[in-house]
Amino acid sequence: MTPFWGELIGTLLLIVLGDGVVAGVVLRKSKAENSGWIVIGFGWGLAVAIAVYAVGSISGAHLNPAVTLGMAAIGKFAWDQVPLYIAAQMIGAFLGAVLVWLHYLPHWRATDDQAAKLAVFATAPAIRSTGANLLSEVIATFIFVFSLLAIGGNTFADGLQPFIVGFLIVSIGLSLGGTTGYAINPARDLGPRIAHAVLPIAGKGSSDWSYAWVPIMGPVVGGVLGALAYSFMF
Repeated sequence: MTPFWGELIGTLLLIVLGDGVVAGVVLRKSKAENSGWIVIGFGWGLAVAIAVYAVGSISGAHLNPAVTLGMAAIGKFAWDQVPLYIAAQMIGAFLGAVLVWLHYLPHWRATDDQAAKLAVFATAPAIRSTGANLLSEVIATFIFVFSLLAIGGNTFADGLQPFIVGFLIVSIGLSLGGTTGYAINPARDLGPRIAHAVLPIAGKGSSDWSYAWVPIMGPVVGGVLGALAYSFMF
């Protein structure tokens, strides 16, 4: 398998399991309905861990343009591979969102809340304040990429590192995710947001394109700054 397919499949798995846990919690008549933020946080953490286990040996399991750009910015990844990786991540995220839509097909019509339907696919701020929302995404992604590189500098028992990375995601979600929903990944937000826009989701509302640039720009800036800070300090 090529790195392109590794990134595509890994990001697809990430979104199926990550957006899937959100769907289970927020959509009506799901058996997991109203199980809460803790479930979402752990679900996303496990989604990341499983995706990294699946394709880490194939592509390095970036699964996130912020990681790819951050790694390239400090010379740990070739710039000529960046477009290929980001394309794979975007395609995988879109396809993963389509699978979540199909899996929960009867629940869209049973759910009246249009914001809840969008939340399955994309992030939105708890309090809409553009500057604060952007800063939240910059900070959360800075912490993510800086910590990811720091974790990579340690030696773990075989097979343990993806699990530790998953717990990093849980920690960020619980500690920093309450402001914007912690996109920390442009592909994770934009790919599924496009899916929300084009899929015939029963009773859906706006895809909130006026906000969509925040979970793209914030993670890109935060990811690059996090990588540069790690490189400078270590």
